[in-house]
This record gives sequence, C-alpha cells and structure tokens, in this order.
Amino acid sequence: MASLKEVKTKIAGVKKTAQITKAMNMVAAAKLRGAQEKMEAFRPYTAKFNDAMSNLSGGANINAFPLMENRDVKTIELVVVTSDRGLCGSFNANIIKLATKKMQEYEAEGKKVSFVCVGKKGYQTLRRTGKVRKSYNEIMGSFQMFNAREVATDVAEQFLAGTSDKVEILFGEFLSVARQVPTVSSFLPVQPVEAEDGAETKISGDYIYEPSSEEIMDVLQPLYLNVLIYHAMLEVGAGEHAARMTAMDNATNACKDIVSNLTIVYNKARQAAVTSELMDIVGGAEALK
Repeated sequence: MASLKEVKTKIAGVKKTAQITKAMNMVAAAKLRGAQEKMEAFRPYTAKFNDAMSNLSGGANINAFPLMENRDVKTIELVVVTSDRGLCGSFNANIIKLATKKMQEYEAEGKKVSFVCVGKKGYQTLRRTGKVRKSYNEIMGSFQMFNAREVATDVAEQFLAGTSDKVEILFGEFLSVARQVPTVSSFLPVQPVEAEDGAETKISGDYIYEPSSEEIMDVLQPLYLNVLIYHAMLEVGAGEHAARMTAMDNATNACKDIVSNLTIVYNKARQAAVTSELMDIVGGAEALK
C-alpha cells in the first residue's frame, strides 16, 4: 500500500488538474458561443448562394466553364479541415480517420490521392502518408474569409492545371454541442446544384440576366468555392470548441472520481498506520509487564 505522503501528493495533483480542466471547459464554452453564432449566421448565406448557383447552372452549358469540367478521374485531392489545437476528444481523430478511409478506397480503385490540410492536427497525422501537397497551419484559431480564399484559389489552380481531376472537402459538421459528424462534400468540379426532392418550384419560367448568365457564373464560381471552404472552416471551428467543452467536462468529472478513490485509499492507509502504532504501544506495554 502507498504511503500517506504519496497518496496525499497524488490527491493534490489531481485536484490541480481538475482546476485546469474546469477552466478550459469554461473557456471553450465562452468561445463556442461566438463560433456557433458566427456559423449559424453564415448558414443562410450559404443556402442563398446555393439557390443562386442552382438557378444559374440549371440551364448553363457545363462545357463553357473550366471549373465544371467533368473528366476521367485519375487524381483526387482531399481538403481536410481540422483544428490547430487538441484536447477536444475524438473530434479531429474522426475527421482524419474518414480521410484515411477515403484515401484507401480511392487507391484501391487505382486512383492517385493527395491531401491539402487546413489545420495543424490533420497535417501532423497525414504527413506520415507522404501525400500532403500543401498545409495551412495555425490559421484555425482566428481565420477570416481571405484564408478560405487562399485555400480555394490554390486548389482551383491545381484543378485547372490538370494536377487534380476531382476535389472533395472533409470536415466535422456541427449538428449540436454533443454531436459533430465527419462529412465529405464535393468541391470540384462544380456541380449544378439540384433542388431537394419534394421541394416546390417557387417561380416558373427563366430569369433574364444582365449581363448574361455565363458572365455571372464566371464571377460567382470562384466566390462559391470560397463560401464552401469558409463554411467548412466555420463548422470545424464551432465543432472544436463544443468537443473540447465536452472533453474537459468529462475530464473534470474523472478527476473528481479519482480524488474520491484516492481519498478512500488515504483513509485506509491512515487507519492502517494508526492500527500499527496502537499495536506497537500495546506490544510495548505487554513487554513491560
């Protein structure tokens, strides 16, 4: 059995750890509110952008737009969006696991796969594969639209140059504070956005565009790519804080359980020490008789 001093030292150490995890939980909860509000405010914008792209691309000539060119897929690029910091449970691990699974599936089909990592955690793991083409580290803490534009521009240039034939985004979709789901979304080539099944057609007939729909599409397509990347980054930003808040809450509860168990061990050790001393005293008294 451990000595009283050792058990007491362990209890003090676990209590300090509990204070740290509780503080991290409170910080994550404060950051989550801002990140969630930002994400929820951007979702309607993304939905409206999808509506505009749906109307424009519905009757457009796909062959007229290089970013909508469908090719024989031989090379696939996966844009993996994760956080820069850890201590958020299995949030990043699930995204990386999905990326690894997609890589294995595509390679089994004879396709070449490369990664673009947005976020430090994804890069730290996926670099071991030797397939990371580019990484964007230390931007997820305070990212802006220009960061998403930089990523989208780089990926689009590779697609236009023929280096990649298809691009997908992998990120953690924020469903609730307790649930973030790894998701795969198509990025390039830009596909005509189709209306959901059962959706009612609000307006019959075609819009008349000035300038032409082709000219508008030339301008909107790069913006659309920026929106997709920024949307994924917002989802991951909110999901990271939610996952960290949950993880730190679980860690704090685990510390309390450990302290409770160690307290029992401490009391048993103290009781054993007192009993041993009493036996020594009784033994000494009997010897004097």
